[in-house]
Amino acid sequence: MANTDTLLDVHGLSCVKDGQPILSDVSFVVNEGDVCVVQGKSGSGKSTLLKCLAHLTLYDGDIHYRGRTPKNIGIPQYRTRVLYVPQRPSLLPGTPHEFLQAIGSFSARRLSGTKKAVAQAQSDLEERAKGLAKAWGVDNGLWYRDWSSLSGGESQRIALAAGLGCDAAEVLLLDEPTSALDAETSLLVEKSLTGEVKSEEAEVKAIIWITHSEEQGGRVGTRFLQVQGGICSEERLPDV
Repeated sequence: MANTDTLLDVHGLSCVKDGQPILSDVSFVVNEGDVCVVQGKSGSGKSTLLKCLAHLTLYDGDIHYRGRTPKNIGIPQYRTRVLYVPQRPSLLPGTPHEFLQAIGSFSARRLSGTKKAVAQAQSDLEERAKGLAKAWGVDNGLWYRDWSSLSGGESQRIALAAGLGCDAAEVLLLDEPTSALDAETSLLVEKSLTGEVKSEEAEVKAIIWITHSEEQGGRVGTRFLQVQGGICSEERLPDV
């Protein structure tokens, strides 16, 4: 029987694209409180791993969230609980504010109740997301500009804030979430994200975090997964 604290149980996961194996027989578990840092060379399959976990690309093998498969839960509902934040959210259409409104309208998030209650839930989503972004140095006016007009750092912070603002995900899948940020802002974001995992009140219980920075990995990680040649293996805590 799975540990009651186990959020994700990945067994024998493999992924092939254009006839080429990207990942082979990947198995690991993610428990509550984990910040799993994923490292490896460019093209090693790190982003593909996160997309498989988010059920955004085809794979073989088994993924269980709290003992249930994504299909058993329902893919839209699963994706609200195991949430993928891409490295380049600027590819999204429209404005971040419109994106927040769209998130609130998804049936997987929609709450039963009066129109007033639904409107309040949407308001809470926007307030939390914009509050987080402001704490990370994002001016409120940027939420009303097209994604395509935002800098890489602005897009990253806003996308992260939107993900946390949903207050629904227990597992965050983060693909180099601070790669476009300066050192000071990166530390602010790191502190917020790891604080969410440590907080008993927060919905987020674990993070799988891709980073190319060994220093960042040492600061945020509690576990370390190395992807090389399509194989994912766990390494000991680095000495930092």
